[in-house]
This record gives sequence, C-alpha cells and structure tokens, in this order.
Amino acid sequence: MRGRRMVKIAIIGGGNMGEALLAGFLAEGVATPAGIWVTDVVILAVKPQAMDAVLDGLKDRLSERALIVSIAAGIPLSRITARLGGTRKLVRVMPNTPCLVRAGASAIAISPAVSVEEQALVVRLFEAVGTVVVVEERLMDAVTGLSGSGPAYVFQIIEALADGGVKMGLPRDTALTLAAQTVLGAAKQVLETGEHPARLKDKVASPGGTTIAGLHALEAGGVRSAVIAAIEAATKRSEELGRG
Repeated sequence: MRGRRMVKIAIIGGGNMGEALLAGFLAEGVATPAGIWVTDVVILAVKPQAMDAVLDGLKDRLSERALIVSIAAGIPLSRITARLGGTRKLVRVMPNTPCLVRAGASAIAISPAVSVEEQALVVRLFEAVGTVVVVEERLMDAVTGLSGSGPAYVFQIIEALADGGVKMGLPRDTALTLAAQTVLGAAKQVLETGEHPARLKDKVASPGGTTIAGLHALEAGGVRSAVIAAIEAATKRSEELGRG
C-alpha cells in the first residue's frame, strides 16, 4: 500500500455492521492495523435507541476536525448536531447486511461542513463493502425502508422459493441452492444489462408457458402490493425512530 493514504478509523459499536465494515476496510486496504494515519474518521455503528447516550458520552471528546459517520437507522444529521454541539463534519450512511460479504448497498447523505475530499473518502470507504449512492438526506428514510431492510424481504422470498421447490419434490438443499442462485443471477442481470426488470421478465415469460402461469399466481397473491407495503411500513418506522 506504499504511496496510498491510510485512514485512522474508530468504530463505535461492535455489532454485525461494525464488524462487516472493518473487515471490508482491511480487505480493500483503505485502512490497516498499522500505518500512516492522516485523517480521523469516527463511525457510529450503534442501535438508534442507544445513539443519544453515545453522543452524550462523545460530546466533549471529539474534535470538530473529526469526520463523524453515522450508520444508525432513522437518526437525522440535525439530531446528531444538536446533541454534539458546535460545527460538525457529519455523514449519514444507510448500509445493509450484505456488507458482510462485500455486496452491500449503501446510501450516503452529507452535511454542509464536509469537504469534497472528505465525501470522496466516505464513498471510498463504503465502496470497500459494496455499491454506494449519494442522496439528499430527506430520502434516507425511504432508503432505509428499501435497501436497509430489503435483505430481510429477499431472504423471505428465497425461503418461499425454496419451500415451493420442496413442495414440488426437490430436496431441501437443492431447492435452497437453486432459489438463492436464481435471485443472485436475476439481480446481477438487472444491474449489468441496465434493462428494466419488466422487459427482462417479458423475455422469460413466453406465451402460454410456465412462467406466465407462475406470474399470474403471484399477481393473484398480491406479491407486488405486499412488497410495496413492506417498504412503506419500514420507511414510516424509520421516520418514527428519527423523532426519538
């Protein structure tokens, strides 16, 4: 890593997400256990319910030069600023659990005090564990409802696909492998082709075939509206958490 700037990172909160981020940073070389420390980054990886107590404990210990990154669901930057006081360099990030396998989806929102270089640093850090998008903070609750909570929805869909395979006679391990790989492959096809999912769906569904019969059953079961309702419910819960 000669010639590349290393970053001094403090991760407050040692749960699954904190562990996933640390593993990704080390694997991608954006931080090392030893090296040249040039920038202080503090990552708040605590549960939303614990955030106020953590901020109270950090208030007098954090320099205003520190770049503070919060990954707590639902906690707005304004609430962190009010708790810490002063002019703070704050970034709000909503990652998701596939960061554990470096296939995460992270959205970031930046406070005005953060420089272009510091924003680029945060993007680089979270690209170590997946894909990054930059959004306005007002959209972060919707991000939480979609990609933050989304892996749980997909896990349930994978389980249901596997259950369907078992019902029709497939061994459980075979059904689960086929279900998970099908979801992975379909997602990769959407991302790599850039085609709308509806167009890709139509390419699979031939007239009078098996796929259109299955799609009809999904529509009859209300799968589309149920998924939309799940995202709406999770978004509203994120808004509630933000209000404390």
